[in-house]
Amino acid sequence: MDGAALAARLREEVKQEVAGVGHVGLATVLVGDDPASDIYIRRKHKAADEVGIEAIDKRLPPTTSEEDVVDLVQELDEDDSVDGILVQTPLPEHIDEARIMLAIDPIKDVDGLHPFSAGQLYLGRQTLVPATPVGVMHLLDEYRIPVAGARAVVVGRSPLVGKPLAMLLLQANATVTICHSRTEDLSRHTLDADILVAAVGLPGVITADMVKQGATVIDVGITRTESGLLGDVERDVAEVAAYLTPVPGGVGPMTIAALLGNAVRAARYRSGALAFPPI
Repeated sequence: MDGAALAARLREEVKQEVAGVGHVGLATVLVGDDPASDIYIRRKHKAADEVGIEAIDKRLPPTTSEEDVVDLVQELDEDDSVDGILVQTPLPEHIDEARIMLAIDPIKDVDGLHPFSAGQLYLGRQTLVPATPVGVMHLLDEYRIPVAGARAVVVGRSPLVGKPLAMLLLQANATVTICHSRTEDLSRHTLDADILVAAVGLPGVITADMVKQGATVIDVGITRTESGLLGDVERDVAEVAAYLTPVPGGVGPMTIAALLGNAVRAARYRSGALAFPPI
């Protein structure tokens, strides 16, 4: 499943949408100097620039207090040139991530982590949904993978990927199982999956003997190792699966494309072109 090619097409569509909207501003907040987070932010800004989204880069030292991060987020909430806000995680240990996410105006919550956004997704009234799950659903649609009636197993229960993706699959009428670190006999569940999503960040946690013949396997995990970038799925799974996303080049590009789409959606909410539900 070529996520890079599909993402390129989606970015071109976003570029046309941005031209129609007129202006879209996306602000990112990075607290600290984590190298991986810095790379992610740079990639997001580069992609935003390419489609005509104004990327606003806010960086704070690792010693920044929680109050100062909240103050910055609230400033961005009030800034009319900013349509979307993304606070890069993980945050330093002394900062309560939940409080920071709560400070973001839901209409600008392009990461979909505010309780309002999560609640809307839970109720099937999607507003802004985390980008990686949206990207996965785009891939399933692009390759015409039957979702309605399928058995879907999501390995991972993070609020950014596992839980929201399970909700999207459920709303698409799949029968969904969520597995996690406390799941006993993981393969008993994965072998039933028509659609198997691995999103735990542990290289090789899914092996070929855990995959149903002809299944669709989505590898969300990506870990930098001495031997290069590795996903959660062993490469020999390709011999069993009918469809498999590569790492890199699969879900990663789709996440960025979906994030840009969320920024445009937020701008349309703010302009009134799309109706945003009352909070």
